[in-house]
Amino acid sequence: QVQLVESGGGLVQPGGSLKLSCAATRIPFNYVPMDWYRQAPGKQRELVATISSIGTTNYADSVKDRFTISRENDKDTVYLQMNNLKPEDTAIYYCHTQWGSNMRFEYWGQGTQVTVSS
Repeated sequence: QVQLVESGGGLVQPGGSLKLSCAATRIPFNYVPMDWYRQAPGKQRELVATISSIGTTNYADSVKDRFTISRENDKDTVYLQMNNLKPEDTAIYYCHTQWGSNMRFEYWGQGTQVTVSS
């Protein structure tokens, strides 16, 4: 059974840091892109960061220079290091992957809550 499991969320003050992890099972991890999305109440789910199978990264403008996505292929795990957190970063963060012809294979984690508040 394919599974993506996020961890590392929590409550932090503005300016603080968190590191999220996503552990994957039963996917060809070394060969697929991995993504982090987030969804705040009342808003659409948005793409935060991506990392390709060869390590190429992209970020939403809102998190550029503050967040870093990385992967450890020997552990089948992708990370999101979040620094200088802002209240507007508050959301449920989801791990995601999609691949194959017409991107037909798509999997989501259950999500982990990140709350940034004083």
